[in-house]
Amino acid sequence: MTELRQVLDRWRQLDVAVRDLLLALLLAVVSFVPAFHGLGTEIGALPTRPFDTLAVVAIVLQCFPLAVRRRCPAACLVLVFLGFALDQLRGYHTLAGAGLAVALLSAGAYLERRRRTVVILLSGAYVVLAVALDLVGGAERVDGYLTFYVVLVLVWAVGSWLRAVRAAEAERRLRVAEETRTAERTRIARELHDVVTHHVTAMVVQTEAAKYLTGAPDRLDETLDAVTDTGRRAIGDLRHLLDLLDPGHDGAARTPSLRDLHTLVEQTRQAGQPVELTEEGTPSQSAGSAEQVAHRVVQEALTNALKHAHGSPTAVGVRYDEKEITVQVSTAGASPEPTGTRPRPAAGSGRGLVGLRERVDALGGEFGADRRADGGFVVHARIPTGSPG
Repeated sequence: MTELRQVLDRWRQLDVAVRDLLLALLLAVVSFVPAFHGLGTEIGALPTRPFDTLAVVAIVLQCFPLAVRRRCPAACLVLVFLGFALDQLRGYHTLAGAGLAVALLSAGAYLERRRRTVVILLSGAYVVLAVALDLVGGAERVDGYLTFYVVLVLVWAVGSWLRAVRAAEAERRLRVAEETRTAERTRIARELHDVVTHHVTAMVVQTEAAKYLTGAPDRLDETLDAVTDTGRRAIGDLRHLLDLLDPGHDGAARTPSLRDLHTLVEQTRQAGQPVELTEEGTPSQSAGSAEQVAHRVVQEALTNALKHAHGSPTAVGVRYDEKEITVQVSTAGASPEPTGTRPRPAAGSGRGLVGLRERVDALGGEFGADRRADGGFVVHARIPTGSPG
């Protein structure tokens, strides 16, 4: 079975002209076998004639143009029809006459331009052939010629159907490729948003706060050190993201998980956001993508807290069980810091929450983001782990 598969793979790797030439050679060789003389296609009811030099010409014309039946279908059809006409008018009735059906099917399937013109010309040529056969003594009745013409029409129709199927498949592949590219661009945009926004937001908030610490050198140095650490972490996370996106990278790219929550919370605290983390249960070993999505939910919620409610108490609650991970991040209303000492809130695009909802929905979970009565914000998500209950 393996050897047969290898042979088929090698066959498919050959150029189409080479494969079609082998078909033409096979048909030609069989047509010269004496046992098959006179057993080919016959219209006109002329008596079968022994092979001579013109029989060789007829066989060559009907067989060898099939080597270009896909690349030059119109030229192939013309040459094969000429050979077929010679075959019938001389009464050889060779098996090479089957080449007309192959050429006609190929023209219907691969001819791109002037298809109607080819059909009209071929129909006219067939009428001329029928008249010529009658003039040289053919005994075929009109209904016989009509029946053969209907067969030719059906062969052309099958070729046209194959062409339509091939075009539909090509369009489907283009659509799938475009959808894949769009999905990949969306995924990259989400990853960049998740990785960059959190760190850059923290750096912006810390830098804004540093403006008001010029009179407190110790706190200023501490804040600038935090900015530097955040920048380094951003660079590290970007490298991990590039590793994840690069299919040729040899090393295994690290993806975020709930085991990084404490680091994430500590980074947010260094940016000046009071965060309290509460965890219940134990993360499942087979949580898979659910852990990454849950981490992104917490990360985006903390980023929004830094942007829009800097300094306000923020509570992060994560509960694990065998079937799902539940996340809730709530932030109180903006803290009453004196005007002029609070960093300006950064504008948001809304892309983060939309991306989170799509990620959670993709895993069959539930996501929500709502305003609190005190002006704060709460983000909650229920993410199935896929583990058996």
